[in-house]
Amino acid sequence: MDFQARHVIVTGGTGALGAAVVGALVQAGAHCHVPFVVAGEAERFPLREHEKVALVPVADLAEEAEVARLYEAVPRLWASIHLAGGFAMVPLGETSKSDLMGQLETNFITGFLCCRAAVNAMARKGEGGRIVNTAARPALEWRTGAGMTAYTASKAAVAALTAALAEEVAKAGILVNAVAPSIMDTPANRTAMPKADHALWPKVEEVAATIVFLASPENQVTRGAIVPVYGKS
Repeated sequence: MDFQARHVIVTGGTGALGAAVVGALVQAGAHCHVPFVVAGEAERFPLREHEKVALVPVADLAEEAEVARLYEAVPRLWASIHLAGGFAMVPLGETSKSDLMGQLETNFITGFLCCRAAVNAMARKGEGGRIVNTAARPALEWRTGAGMTAYTASKAAVAALTAALAEEVAKAGILVNAVAPSIMDTPANRTAMPKADHALWPKVEEVAATIVFLASPENQVTRGAIVPVYGKS
């Protein structure tokens, strides 16, 4: 896949999946703009000194002004990949309104604002583009979201946003899709679930490959898809 001279924003790019996505993109020639909130995230990011990676400090991706500033600074945006989000395993009876709003802001509002900014940026240049959101397995299989209903609802909203927006902007040449990962094989998840069969979990590099294809010029027809990336789990 050829991303030569193409500019891509990757939110959540300093995380485990994000690093795999950014690594694949720069290998394909892309210029990656990676926002971060915590300075330590940037300091630990393995590609922080890569010539095609720009780390961009932001205060909060749920704030309209911050998102606007991020997108206005990127020349000729081709793709926007939204990996930023958060997880909460809390039963409904113990979930406060602030907990719910936190999940909605972290997972849905950030994605919504970045989608809006990306669509406007792509429309200005008139050359189309690609948007990839991140849902989750419970966004497609709601019953698997038992015990984490706020998280499930927020990710289901991401899936609905993706499908609706894909129809809205298709004629502008902007293809919008999402991936829906199950539990991925990361050091943090292995620590949290040491007795699980880790061999069944999808590797971040495998999930990244799907994301990069959806964001690529080679993807000419896929839009409105919520792609399951479950591995063998």
